[in-house]
Amino acid sequence: MKRSRHTRIKICCIASVEELSIAVRNGANAVGLVSTMPSGPGVIDDATIAILARLTPPGVASFLLTSQTDAAAIVAQQRRAQTNTLQIVDRVDVAVYRELRAALPGISLVQVLHISGAEAVDEAVDIAGYVDALLLDSGNVYAGQRNEPGERRLGGTGRVHDWRVSRAIREAVAVPVYLAGGLNPANVADAIAAVGPFGIDICSGVRTDGRLDEVKVAALMRAVTTGS
Repeated sequence: MKRSRHTRIKICCIASVEELSIAVRNGANAVGLVSTMPSGPGVIDDATIAILARLTPPGVASFLLTSQTDAAAIVAQQRRAQTNTLQIVDRVDVAVYRELRAALPGISLVQVLHISGAEAVDEAVDIAGYVDALLLDSGNVYAGQRNEPGERRLGGTGRVHDWRVSRAIREAVAVPVYLAGGLNPANVADAIAAVGPFGIDICSGVRTDGRLDEVKVAALMRAVTTGS
């Protein structure tokens, strides 16, 4: 079954000019540039992020992934990077969104939600009014803070979460929703059919030995385009 609309494709964890070129020439609508994280793949330094953001062509969104939670720190990081989108991967106070809006007019705000259960629907509804989009990912945001087992992960897990919760969030909010978490060319059509997201976000599912694999990227694009 073909898609009834264009599902946006964001290739994340872009780490070099070569990877940026692969993503762009295969039709990516957005690229993700990962700054310092407590864990997960694809981290690059601020200088490299700024270079890649500058080289990202018009029409392709450049996302700065930040784990900062202080507004001033996020603003300073974005001004160094010069991306057109901020992807906030940790929880922040709503006052932070207001400060970012005031300091960075024209910069889109995307908040990551780590889907662990149905409670994420209420959280999404609470946040949606402050941001331009939500990105639903697998993760373990509380580990190490509330005595939950395992490593604290702010995405980049390569794990699929419950798409029924993601579907409920997509139906409950008025802003665009990106779907992430364990996506790859083999399951992305099923994910789109199950959730109906505005866009999909993928990192490890199009990589081989940690490097962006153009064959897998092309396969992903075919799967998203044809729905199979």
